[in-house]
Amino acid sequence: MRIMKTNPFNKSQHRKEVKTMLNQITLVGNLGADPEVFFSSEGDQVTSFNLAFRASKKSTGWIKVTCFNKLAEIASNHLHKGARIGVQGALDQHHWNAQDGIPSSNFQILANSIEFIKTDGRGFKEAKEGEPTGEEDIPF
Repeated sequence: MRIMKTNPFNKSQHRKEVKTMLNQITLVGNLGADPEVFFSSEGDQVTSFNLAFRASKKSTGWIKVTCFNKLAEIASNHLHKGARIGVQGALDQHHWNAQDGIPSSNFQILANSIEFIKTDGRGFKEAKEGEPTGEEDIPF
């Protein structure tokens, strides 16, 4: 039996819950180009790239993904055009006025984590003979 802490008929409780909704997106796709790296005014690394994903059987969608700090460093070192990844983060809408004064907006993902699905191995160090690989037997 499930005990409900909220009354589904109480509209004020419902409005309060809607205000605290979780903003989380998970998407799998391929990079359309190599990541672009730049630095914030505070000197923190920021990496962004466009991710292609299947929007329907016959169409492809594109969304910009932005990574910060350590994740930005990892993305710039290991990702490349065509790499297949999973991204988890928050969906963010960016607003601006175009040159002709018309308000515009787009969506982007502010990445919290990246899962490497298929890459060409760029940036991953291969162990040379005699170097530890991290796969040694642990004596316990």
